[in-house]
Amino acid sequence: MQYKILVNVYGELEKTSKRLDKTFIISKLLKATPKQDLQMVIYLLQGQVFPNWDERKLGMSSMLILKVIGSVTGVSKEKIEKQWKKEGDLGKVAGILMQTNKQTTLFKSKELTVEKVFDNLQKLASLTGEGTVANKVRLVAELLGNASPIESKFIVKTVLGELRVGVAEGSIRDAIVWSYFPKVYGIFIQCQKCREFVPRTPYCLSCKAEIPRKIPEFKSDKTLLIKNIEEVKKKDIDKIANNIIISDEKTSRQIYNYFIDKVQHAYDLLNDYGLVASSINEKGISHLEKANVEIGIPVNPMLAIRAENIDEGIESLGKPLLADIKLDGCRLQVHKKGDKFWFYTRRLENVLNQFKELVPIFKQNVKGDSYILDCEIVGYDPKTGKHLPFQNISQRIKRKYDIERVSKEIPVEVNVFDILFYNGKSVMDKTQKERRELIEKIIHEISRKIVLTKAIITDNEKKLEEFYEESLEAGNEGLILKNLNKEYAPGRYVGGWVKLKPVLENLDLVIVGADWGEGKRAKWLSSYYIACRDKEKLLGVGKVSTGMKEKSKEGVTFKELTQKLKPLIISESGKYVGIKPSIVIEVSYEEIQKSPTYNSGFSLRFPRVEKIRWDKKLAEIENLERIKEIYKQQKNYRKL
Repeated sequence: MQYKILVNVYGELEKTSKRLDKTFIISKLLKATPKQDLQMVIYLLQGQVFPNWDERKLGMSSMLILKVIGSVTGVSKEKIEKQWKKEGDLGKVAGILMQTNKQTTLFKSKELTVEKVFDNLQKLASLTGEGTVANKVRLVAELLGNASPIESKFIVKTVLGELRVGVAEGSIRDAIVWSYFPKVYGIFIQCQKCREFVPRTPYCLSCKAEIPRKIPEFKSDKTLLIKNIEEVKKKDIDKIANNIIISDEKTSRQIYNYFIDKVQHAYDLLNDYGLVASSINEKGISHLEKANVEIGIPVNPMLAIRAENIDEGIESLGKPLLADIKLDGCRLQVHKKGDKFWFYTRRLENVLNQFKELVPIFKQNVKGDSYILDCEIVGYDPKTGKHLPFQNISQRIKRKYDIERVSKEIPVEVNVFDILFYNGKSVMDKTQKERRELIEKIIHEISRKIVLTKAIITDNEKKLEEFYEESLEAGNEGLILKNLNKEYAPGRYVGGWVKLKPVLENLDLVIVGADWGEGKRAKWLSSYYIACRDKEKLLGVGKVSTGMKEKSKEGVTFKELTQKLKPLIISESGKYVGIKPSIVIEVSYEEIQKSPTYNSGFSLRFPRVEKIRWDKKLAEIENLERIKEIYKQQKNYRKL
């Protein structure tokens, strides 16, 4: 497949901010992509050449890209830097300079393919030793030497991890359903002008013709009349993939959501939409049912939704239930196969190097040749033995140097609370009760090394309240209540687990901007603009400047956070800098207020940075609906 086809799609995606439009554009691309290129195209759409969880990095800095552009165009470093300062984007710079300055005598022009671009970029991650820099420059220069100006722009942006065309994981998931699954009439509609099946919107996403409000009748030999969702579940989905499903409005939505859930479930297990799409393309939709956990590939963790009080938790889960203490630590998914280990955070980062001292603890105290354990690791004071706040352990997650020293200063205790895989088989389909019984059998507990989370099984509300108070008094965050019959289901809104925490609940928000400080803080970014999410958009909810520390002994410092934010700066205006959304912080506040200042319509009163959530992804920040709920309910908040 020609790379320029993908580049044209990048251009289309840049022109719209609407999720449906983006999803439709991606679905058309997927249907037109040859089988052998599909996985590569999906990676490149996301601006990467490896799955999210893969540790390999391209290792190309902006300075190296300057060398590449200079070698291909013959333009001096000084002139390139001047253009860079003007444009603020090295991808744009490459496109501009390649238009008039390519040294065609040095490069034999050959049309780029997706495979060639992908192959060269993947090779960047494998280069080591003497001559690495020269070889990296050569690989990217080869691509730019054969690229058009617009292709050069997107190659550079991909190499630098700055491809921002608004492709969210949800858009790719939906595009896979639109491309390969049966069309559900009512969710989709046939445009009367271009005759293409498109999502039901006011205008056709393909030809822009107006779509009538009333859905016209549709008849075809490929029409399937479905009375309820159970009929679809019983059918061989691959045999009806090219059909149009017609049902009532409620059932149509249920069927469509059923298709979405199938793709989402496969992704939760594989964490790779490229693999999900290519599997459907090659083996059929039904092959998704065979998707399974694999040691070494992180599974999206099961998450709890919040309950207002114990009564609501019991109503949601039933009786009896299991109550786990909710620790203020770092979620860790531990994979073991033979003598090899992987330690994955919620952000799917492998932090094995940062916590290597835990390997012998697992080897000696957990029975089994292979397993995936769901754990919480909690830092503790080596002198007092008391648990430390998450902020302390977060220092270890990002640590690259002096790891052994810091591991002694901030040792951690492993608290195991669930299991997903054991001795060659998934146990995710076993009940919560069965999984708890299994970890009780295979784990030898040693205080301050590895223990099971403290838990009770009860149907007594008074005992739950006492256990909750006990957890809070011990310095924990609260409780996680669990349905004893629930299987392990990756994701947030899957039911089965609820969390109880004192309210008002802190919010996980992302930094989207910052201001340089004044006086003794002049060299630091000392106040931070924070945002929630509303579907694919980020909306401001305030500015926070308290909670950070000036001394490292006290917690995360202004200096440390500034160092993390600097590489993410995407624009500057006076003291203000725009930040690429990446760093998630936990923010406490006194109340939520309506505000015309921020585009969410709300702001936080007296916000304070409580933690840097290195363990959380951008997709996990609070959504606008949750903020609206808290605003409505906050006057009635009380401790449980």
